[in-house]
Amino acid sequence: MALKKTKISKVKRSNQKRGKLTKQKAAPQKFTNTVASQSLNSKKNLKSTKKNKPSKDEVVPPEPSVEDESDNGENMLEMMEDGDVEFLKNAITSRSYGLLKNIKYTGPSKKRKKNDDEDNDENLENDYEDKQETAPPLKIRKLLPIKTKEGLVHQQVVVEQAEEQPEEEDNISEHNEPEVDDEEEACEFSLEACLGDDLDLSKPLSAAQLFAQRNKALTQRKLEIGVLSSQVLENPEEKVTNLRMLLKIMDEQTPVVYITVRKLAIMSLLEVFKDVIPSYRIRNHKDEGVLLKKSTLKLRKFETELLQHYKKFLQKLEKACMALQKNRGNSKKLSKEGYALGQIAVNAMSELLVAHPNFNFSENITQVIVPFLNHKDETLRKIVKSAVENVFKEDKKEEITLKILRVLNHYLKTHAHNVKVEMLEVLLVLKLKDVNLEKEKELEMKHKKLMSKKQNVLQISKKERKRQKQLQYLEKELLETKAEENKQAKQKNITEITKIVFAVYFRILKSSTNNKAIGVCLEGLAKFAHCINFDYYMDMVNLLDKLLKEEWLGFREQLHCIQTVFAILSGQGESLTLDPTRFYNNIYKNLFEITASSKGHNNLLIVLQILNDCLIKRRKKITNKRLIGFVKRLAILSLHLLHHGSLGTLGLVRNIMQLNKNVDILLDTDNSFGDGHYLPELDDAEYTNAASTSLYELAILNKSYHPVVRKLVKNISHGVPSSGEGALVPEIGKLRPDELFQTYDMSEMAFNPSVPIPKKEKTEKKKGGSHIFFADQNFEDECNMKMKEQLLRGVFCTE
Repeated sequence: MALKKTKISKVKRSNQKRGKLTKQKAAPQKFTNTVASQSLNSKKNLKSTKKNKPSKDEVVPPEPSVEDESDNGENMLEMMEDGDVEFLKNAITSRSYGLLKNIKYTGPSKKRKKNDDEDNDENLENDYEDKQETAPPLKIRKLLPIKTKEGLVHQQVVVEQAEEQPEEEDNISEHNEPEVDDEEEACEFSLEACLGDDLDLSKPLSAAQLFAQRNKALTQRKLEIGVLSSQVLENPEEKVTNLRMLLKIMDEQTPVVYITVRKLAIMSLLEVFKDVIPSYRIRNHKDEGVLLKKSTLKLRKFETELLQHYKKFLQKLEKACMALQKNRGNSKKLSKEGYALGQIAVNAMSELLVAHPNFNFSENITQVIVPFLNHKDETLRKIVKSAVENVFKEDKKEEITLKILRVLNHYLKTHAHNVKVEMLEVLLVLKLKDVNLEKEKELEMKHKKLMSKKQNVLQISKKERKRQKQLQYLEKELLETKAEENKQAKQKNITEITKIVFAVYFRILKSSTNNKAIGVCLEGLAKFAHCINFDYYMDMVNLLDKLLKEEWLGFREQLHCIQTVFAILSGQGESLTLDPTRFYNNIYKNLFEITASSKGHNNLLIVLQILNDCLIKRRKKITNKRLIGFVKRLAILSLHLLHHGSLGTLGLVRNIMQLNKNVDILLDTDNSFGDGHYLPELDDAEYTNAASTSLYELAILNKSYHPVVRKLVKNISHGVPSSGEGALVPEIGKLRPDELFQTYDMSEMAFNPSVPIPKKEKTEKKKGGSHIFFADQNFEDECNMKMKEQLLRGVFCTE
């Protein structure tokens, strides 16, 4: 059978004929630089279109517009003036075609028929010339097209270029523009925008004009930052995109105001993030294919955008902070403006860590700011130190504390412990109480023993094992409801923190030669000595004894060594078989090193803590002779100090007298009870014979200018009574020696108690003048006789 011919539509047939015609045509024309060649090519195209005229059914694509035959290149050159020809030559050589940018195509759309194009070809040149001659400064804004039966109709609106756009559109357009690679071009453009169009940049400007324009630009930026920040604070979920604009303002390039604008942007973003950031940690949700509520989707979108902007903000702050850290081989000096900007960035990161320590990227913040504890600038060290101490005090889960300590420990290892004191002083804020490093091992061993016994007693079947697993799972959930699991995690973190702290301290004591660093480590060991394992006590005491014999060790470091030893001996190390006489002699010998200066009074607080451990907590293991010798030397020391130092030493003497009645012998002025004369120059309190003397210092202290000192002296001289004559007020009697020292401290120029205003004494005027009293009656009579004789002489002389 013959195949039937399929019917072809008219449109398809016309497309097939059009394809054949295009193949038969010559190659496409090439545009030449001269206008004459374009006109010749246009003539040939017209002739070819006349010869190859298509049929009615054919659809021919529209040809490009054709210029008139009379416009050849030679005629145009003759018509042009010499100046115009030179201008065109210069434009072609320099490739500046800027005057063609304002020409916009407003002709018909491509979908029009061929007949319409042929009718409009004649008037094309005239329209073009009219537009070039009368080209107003117009700006064309495209509108949305309208769809009709004939096709799409494009709409346009003519807007004058001089018309100013509102501020919000300007801001958005500025942020949507691509970034300029060349900083100099960006600075020049922004400087012109800052100075304004009113000023002529060709003429020199005065300082007043520059200052006025700078203030104008600053106020504009301040308003912009303030509006964007307030909108975010009012409605964070709706206006979270404003953070992107504020972040772009941080990249201000105007050389006149860029430092100030960046500072303002950093501080504004800091306050915004401190208020907007939630109290929980944002997690990445992967809910593909899960239907969620609109409110949930809105919240998650807000969280993701907030986290992105927060990350960019921290990256910009990190870049500014790293400019302050000098790396090896980097000899580039940082300007004052850049240094101030970096200081603000460090402060911002520190405040963010304090405000939201458990939020995302907190670990990254610690890695940036912890090295600044070893910076050469003291202000930066203080900023970071206060921030880290606040985090340690407020951290309840001990998670961020552990992260900071790991970063700090790694930094100390890489820098061989040659660091500033602030790097180690932050560890003194830690609260390590009731930490037993061996507790975990003990619990594990106990659990294994119980499990082995249980398996031997019971032969458990598979069903019973499944039931036990289910019960364990339920018990775990019950612990979560009671927050028991959080307690276990916290205890685990505290144990890890304690290990890191002692590892740092022991490494510094063994390897470092920095006196200040060793002093801080000894102070920390004295504070956390109750957490050390019992096995290490003897080694610690021997190590501290060797350090005390070193000549390069300072007085404060020696005090810390003795403090650590007595903290160990008065705590868990009571069972150690150790003779502490050498430590008693050392502290007794160095008591007179404390003076009334500010430095001496700072050391006095450590001395009071040491004496509290060695004289009160270990009172059962010390002889009466040594105790009486210490009391006598403390009374002498109280004469050398300010009133709050005297209160601290007298408070310690009062506590000793309350606990040991043998010390009352010092209140008796009879010296016949002693074993010999008092020898205050000896370094051992055991052999000074202090019982042969008395507390004569109390008579001098009873005339002190401070009322509390006089009350305390009266209480001690009466034998420390709890009631009756000489008893203290409960507000004073309950205070410990170190609390007395700190409560009545006058370092901040605050008198405690306040000094009363002196009252004016009322003097009664006696009639007859003032009367003179004489101790000797004979002398008084002789004076009266002389006065009478002088009065009689005066009367006769006047007569």
